[in-house]
Amino acid sequence: MENEELEFVPTPGPFFKFADEAEWLTAARAAGFMIDVPVYDENGEPTGETEEKLNAYTANHAIDVVGTITEGGEWDDEGNEIVAPTVLDGWHVNYLGDLPTGWESYEVKPSSPHRVFA
Repeated sequence: MENEELEFVPTPGPFFKFADEAEWLTAARAAGFMIDVPVYDENGEPTGETEEKLNAYTANHAIDVVGTITEGGEWDDEGNEIVAPTVLDGWHVNYLGDLPTGWESYEVKPSSPHRVFA
């Protein structure tokens, strides 16, 4: 029996499109992905305050917030915009892990994703 090398070809996705950033944050909070972390001053001392952060990478999930997606556009050699890019609808998020409850309604299946997990 010969040793055969198996080639793993990852399947991208799932991909999610929320109406806007606010809807994404509501869904992320409901799924338990937002956590409060301590705030530190310039000397590294805790201020007693906290700020909300996305807990994007754990042993159980990975979250890539793409946000707004644009296509096209033209710029000159100095970086000045000649033709504005087209802004696509929605707030986009890539996700790996068990699907949070209720997220089925946000899933999209683009034929050519703009960004995928490597």
